[in-house]
Amino acid sequence: MYPEIQIGPLTLQTFGLMFALAFLGAGALLWKRFGEIGKPVDWAYEMGFAALVGGIVGSRLYFIVQNYSEVKDDLLGNLFSGSGLVWYGGLIGGVVAVCLWAWYRDFLGLALLDLAAPALALGYAIGRCGCQLSGDGDYGKPWDGPWAMSYPDGTVPTDRTVHPTPVYETLAMGLGAWVLWQLRDRVRAGVLFAIYLLYAGAERFLVEFLRRNSTDALGLTTPQLESLAMMAAGAVWIAIVIRRHGGIGRPLANEAVGASSV
Repeated sequence: MYPEIQIGPLTLQTFGLMFALAFLGAGALLWKRFGEIGKPVDWAYEMGFAALVGGIVGSRLYFIVQNYSEVKDDLLGNLFSGSGLVWYGGLIGGVVAVCLWAWYRDFLGLALLDLAAPALALGYAIGRCGCQLSGDGDYGKPWDGPWAMSYPDGTVPTDRTVHPTPVYETLAMGLGAWVLWQLRDRVRAGVLFAIYLLYAGAERFLVEFLRRNSTDALGLTTPQLESLAMMAAGAVWIAIVIRRHGGIGRPLANEAVGASSV
């Protein structure tokens, strides 16, 4: 594990480096996609910055709400602490900030959601590399399988071999980003984001069975309950599209013209 990289007098946190790389990778996808749909490519910078600020604020607030009993004696100090970033909180905060930016740019709609889907998946995949490098406690339950790992030098160390769940998530969401990118011009508006909700929700729901999180209700962890909500939203969304249009595929240009003339 490499929680820190020492370069002379400079100490770099590997989680922070991967966090930054996640935004750069997601921003590159946004840049390319904005160009493909005829929008200013500089919007990628603006959207990425909004997501960064909103994500950090949301993740910190979510962490404080989840751990209020432990941090209530120093709320201000914990609000500005560099630790305790919760992905779902970051997602919520990032969504709010990006929606505000999109409203300002008059780009608030289904196209925004579809544009964000592959970038979200790629950013998550890269971010989990930071969890793996830093050994921040996101690893799984004890296991003695062929690729089990220990994290003796992690920020949350363990000498017991466990499931390397950050690796699982990086591979799964990396694949998801690739699939979403391939589908970007093949499905109706909004469907790509619905597929992201289904895929990302299912990935997190399944990996939670191998992680160390404690159960909260119905034998499930909080992230699993949140994942079920994501999956339900995606499934209902796709069902509505199929009901209205008979499928999720993007109509051909001549079909769209014919439909509009009826």
